Amino acid sequence: MLFSSITFLFMFLPVTLAVYYLAAPQMRNLVMLAASLFFYAWGEPVYIILMLLSILMNYYCGLDIDGKRENPQFARRSLVFGVLANVAVLAFFKYYGLVMETVNGVFPVDIPYRVLPLPIGISFYTFQALSYIVDVYRGEVRAQKKLIHFSLYICMFPQLIAGPIVRYIDIEEQLMQRSFGIVKFGRGAMFFIRGLAKKVVIANSIGSVYEEVTRLPVGTVSVLTAWVGCIAYAFQIYFDFSGYSDMAVGLGKMFGFEFRRNFHYPYVSKSITEFWRRWHISLSTWFREYVYIPLGGNRCSGQRNMLNLILVWALTGLWHGAEWNFLLWGLYYGALLILEKFVWGTLMERLPGFVQHIYAFVLVMVGWVFFFSPSLGAALDHIGMMFGMGASALADRQAVFLLTTHWLLFVLCILGSSSRGWSLLCAFTESYKKGRIQRIMSCVVYMGMFLVSVAFLVTETFNPFLYFRF
Repeated sequence: MLFSSITFLFMFLPVTLAVYYLAAPQMRNLVMLAASLFFYAWGEPVYIILMLLSILMNYYCGLDIDGKRENPQFARRSLVFGVLANVAVLAFFKYYGLVMETVNGVFPVDIPYRVLPLPIGISFYTFQALSYIVDVYRGEVRAQKKLIHFSLYICMFPQLIAGPIVRYIDIEEQLMQRSFGIVKFGRGAMFFIRGLAKKVVIANSIGSVYEEVTRLPVGTVSVLTAWVGCIAYAFQIYFDFSGYSDMAVGLGKMFGFEFRRNFHYPYVSKSITEFWRRWHISLSTWFREYVYIPLGGNRCSGQRNMLNLILVWALTGLWHGAEWNFLLWGLYYGALLILEKFVWGTLMERLPGFVQHIYAFVLVMVGWVFFFSPSLGAALDHIGMMFGMGASALADRQAVFLLTTHWLLFVLCILGSSSRGWSLLCAFTESYKKGRIQRIMSCVVYMGMFLVSVAFLVTETFNPFLYFRF
């Protein structure tokens, strides 16, 4: 079930909220768990069994590790079993097809195989489960003894499908007790409406520009058109994914939970290092805490640190998809981060701010080409056209048409992806602290955004979030 759907907005969410707030406080976790299971089963009726098995395995694994706290060797064995079991399930569903395709391509064999549909959200809830059992082993948290609480942590519907990845330590106390109030609910509704508008109004609209460029035959694309298509995709994926994250944070507040932000205006970055501190923050944090630091992080020699970065970013690339272009995308960023850290990082800091912005912007755009291209060859073709190789011209009528007919949309994207642009809207977010007129204006603005979003939904077809595929 999509957040950006009529069914969710006018049936599932109102009913769930009504039952949730009418229920006794001690029953609310059970209500939300039931709603979360129904939410997932709506689109994945078969794979809900897989998620339930994952919940049970990690629940008992956590208890087992916690019970063996006095015997580190046995606790470590339980941890290794839990990690391997989670990774094996994720790898089978996500990478089995890639492995078989590679084997058939490299060796003189033709092994028949069937690629199973990827369970929605498996990458996210598996990473949450992994962080839980590792944190229990480290002694950072105690194992959750109530199965309902643990199940809700794993499959809470606001962030089940596409994150953010929530660490158990961050919501452990909230699972037991959390605050409610009309102000918190209202702020959550504002977050949700902002996210809905990001996805439905901006992301879907700018995505049509990207799709129009991709339909053009190779050799008929100018340099400017290639850049327009790439920039359109960059805005689409930002507003799509950050919109989902805003909706997840907003829904969390409406049910009394507090989730950390997942995006912080990444396109204003002055370096690739800064970009990854602002983009998909929960994923970057997860890889840092559970892969990079255990490998030694930067507390080792320069060569080992470079190897650690390459390994982490290779895994980051593969996490996004079972295709070789995703691996290359991850290695691309790993190489850039190594170069910034060991080669030209200090030099870049001495350059004027606008030069640093251009530097980061160009490299991020090139990275998105590897991300959205169906193959390595297609990625290299598009990058070549962006820099004049294989392009039909420097600019053409197609580029001018796209820019002149969508200039307002691009302006909206630029404003919406910068802190200054959103500060104009966020001024209304705090209006509950001001006078009556400001509160009325705030309600009018957000109600208008909601109605416009619903109007877009009514006229559009199925529009899943881009990160559902990961």
